[in-house]
Amino acid sequence: MARDEHTVLDAEAIARIVRRVAVEVVERTRGAEHLALVGVRRGGVPIAQRLAEEIGRAEGRQVPVGAVDITLYRDDAAVALPDPKVGPSDIDFDIGGRDLVLVDDVLHTGRTVRAAIDHLLDYGRPRRIWLAVLADRGGRELPVAADFVGRVLEVPEGAILDVFADGGEDDRAVVRTAPPEGGS
Repeated sequence: MARDEHTVLDAEAIARIVRRVAVEVVERTRGAEHLALVGVRRGGVPIAQRLAEEIGRAEGRQVPVGAVDITLYRDDAAVALPDPKVGPSDIDFDIGGRDLVLVDDVLHTGRTVRAAIDHLLDYGRPRRIWLAVLADRGGRELPVAADFVGRVLEVPEGAILDVFADGGEDDRAVVRTAPPEGGS
């Protein structure tokens, strides 16, 4: 059954969101001196890198960026992943005492965020963990809320929100829904 697809954010909207969220991060964390960003593999990593570039331009200092793969930290790993493909986590800086911004593309159930925080704490104890997401689609299963939200989107239950945000002209967020049963 083919899915219907429509774009909810284009490249220009995503670029504006990244610029705005970067400013909000600097304001709320009171500068970039103790700041670091960690993207959740895969979708959060390019967004974290883009945020770091914007913050670096505004603050005149490079912000460390890392990445976490949460595959083995998922609460359904044993049943949902019989043959897990684990990607690398890469945090080559000390997170102790830092203001750490965990970055992901989409906030949905909250389970990815929970797993990412569990993984981050294996690296040390940051002063504070903030959460930044490009899109919040609702549908929480855990009590998780983002500190920095690019856009709140209405996404029907059962639909998929895919984000492509590597920084190119093809960046976009699309909602894919299945057509009604019996329809075309």
